[in-house]
Amino acid sequence: MEGFSSNAVTILKARYFKKNGKGELVDKKPSNLFRRVAKFIAGAEKTAPDKKYWEDRFFKAMIQKDFMPNSPTLTGADRGLCLSACFVLPIKDSLEEIFETVKNAALVHKEGGGTGFDFSEIRPQGSFVKKTQGIASGPVSFLKVIDAGTEAVKQGGTRRGANMGVLRIDHPDIEEFITMKLDGVSAQNFNISVAVTDKFIEALKENTTYDLIDPKDGKVVNKADAREIFDKIVDSAWKNGDPGLILIDNVNRLNPTRMQGPIGATNPCGEQPLHNYESCNLGSINVANFFDPENKDRFDWERFKETIYMGARFLDNVIDMNIYPLEQIDLMAKANRRIGLGIMGFADLLIEMKLKYDTAEARRVGKKIIKFLKEETVKASEQLAEERGNFPNIEKSIYAGKKMRNAAVLTIAPTGTISRIAGCSSSIEPIFAFEVISKILDSEIKDIHPLYREWKEKNPDQPLPDYFISAGEVGPEDHIKMQVVFQEHVDSAVSKTINFPNEAGREELAAAYMMAFDMNIKGITVYRDGCRAVQVLNKVDAVQPRPQKRPEALPSTTSKITTGLGNLYITVSFFNDLPFEVFCSIGKSGYSTMADAEAIGRLASLALRSGIVAEEVVSQLKGIGSSEPTFHNGNLIQSIPDAIALVLEKHTGEVKINKQDLNTITCPFCGATLQDEKCPVCPGCGWTRCTGT
Repeated sequence: MEGFSSNAVTILKARYFKKNGKGELVDKKPSNLFRRVAKFIAGAEKTAPDKKYWEDRFFKAMIQKDFMPNSPTLTGADRGLCLSACFVLPIKDSLEEIFETVKNAALVHKEGGGTGFDFSEIRPQGSFVKKTQGIASGPVSFLKVIDAGTEAVKQGGTRRGANMGVLRIDHPDIEEFITMKLDGVSAQNFNISVAVTDKFIEALKENTTYDLIDPKDGKVVNKADAREIFDKIVDSAWKNGDPGLILIDNVNRLNPTRMQGPIGATNPCGEQPLHNYESCNLGSINVANFFDPENKDRFDWERFKETIYMGARFLDNVIDMNIYPLEQIDLMAKANRRIGLGIMGFADLLIEMKLKYDTAEARRVGKKIIKFLKEETVKASEQLAEERGNFPNIEKSIYAGKKMRNAAVLTIAPTGTISRIAGCSSSIEPIFAFEVISKILDSEIKDIHPLYREWKEKNPDQPLPDYFISAGEVGPEDHIKMQVVFQEHVDSAVSKTINFPNEAGREELAAAYMMAFDMNIKGITVYRDGCRAVQVLNKVDAVQPRPQKRPEALPSTTSKITTGLGNLYITVSFFNDLPFEVFCSIGKSGYSTMADAEAIGRLASLALRSGIVAEEVVSQLKGIGSSEPTFHNGNLIQSIPDAIALVLEKHTGEVKINKQDLNTITCPFCGATLQDEKCPVCPGCGWTRCTGT
């Protein structure tokens, strides 16, 4: 439809097309959406001719898929909603202020925005609270309060709540923060990042301790071994992808508005460090559309420049046309006027140029593009300042005494859904896989990369050229090198994932972190393929897990557990200090019960030997009931599988099980969660179970 793929149209209908009060689509095709957005954003222009001129320019850029604004702008334009993607909210050390933040976060999520929080000001768990004569519960407990609030606000059925939780490495509760997501249940609406300081990095390299500081009075309350804390970060990230790391001192050194005070947090994907109550609206240019084999460098620099100026103006207009969820956000947005222009389609451009992503030549192309983007966006902001005036806080910035409309101009955002709409690769990332199944809301969409499909059709049965390289084939060091190339010229930050194969060891993640510490970047996020039970992107041809071969001898422990069916003997063997096998035997029971116990042990062993973490095995077995529950050493043993879970928990720590509502149903069209009632109506796309439409 109008040059957009069927998958893109599915996403547009589910998430962006306007609907009437009956849930019927008002927008019938992509041009309806983009014309409405363009006209609304052009409303910031002063004269009728200018409004019409820029409406047409904005529309052309979107319908040609040269430029896309962030999702909230597409969703909210001319609908009375907020247009910004990301915010940072303060969270102070008092119950009143904390719950004020909980309320404010709900208001932001209702409008479709993501939120970041720096929990570092909250006093550590166990601190004495003078006013109530009680004991403080610590930052992690209040992060979970915000997580619960986020769960209740599903952002209108089109966008789920998203948060970033940050804690400084020198906070006394840092260990609890690092490990809190290992249970697979806690803080599911949060990404978490540790704010790493220069002092910590120095202590790590020198294998010494560093100070833990009570935020209430700034006093040193303890010391921690830097290597032990680092190893916990690596272990947790290896197991489930969290936490990421923010190099917080570097963020503040390079912040163009650092005179306004330190920044403590970012938006949920890490590409936007922000002061408290700041917001940013983002937009990305599809650089693949500017490939031109007849032009200099095989790239249309002049048309790229025109699109940059258009994009900067579009995003500056958004600031004035926006409807902000909080007055404080309104004031900060207009005081600093941050915009975040970035790119997508970079991997596609490299394929068109027949360049491998992990080569020096590819990095040279990236450097030339981002340097040009920075220079021209700054010029565009200077021109806007001549026309419209400087941002009000300019004297508290690096631009004091100069002309500048926007305090910051560039951001490399992840561009997940908007790149799907534009039909291009995401952000500056290599292509995840050339055939993928991805999750949009709660549903799955299969995509075959168009350049890959085109080459295969022209060259049947031929091996792919080496420039068709996927993210998993790019080494971690080359991921980081590309991030460094872009960060050099980006005044905000870069959202970039350092991908690892499933078989990567902890030492490989640790090496990537150490490399990041030595280079001029603001943060790092690592992800080991398959380390989470549910991930957004999955290869169609992903290699299925296979059990590791068993060494001839393994250390083991045996536990005797009383069950309602007799004494159960559970032997757990270990490989690399992790549970590797489970053997079960039950005495004085019938053959059926013995067979059941052995079968459960065999299946648990198969999972563990195939790389499934023991916590996931526990979460599946824990709490399964039977007709013969009994007590063992004060613990209720509900069944044989529940007993196995109890034993494994001795080696994993407590695992909180996710008590899912088995009656939950989802919309087959857009994937949104529906109420369990006789004839539910989908809030996202208007589908009803009774009519099937």
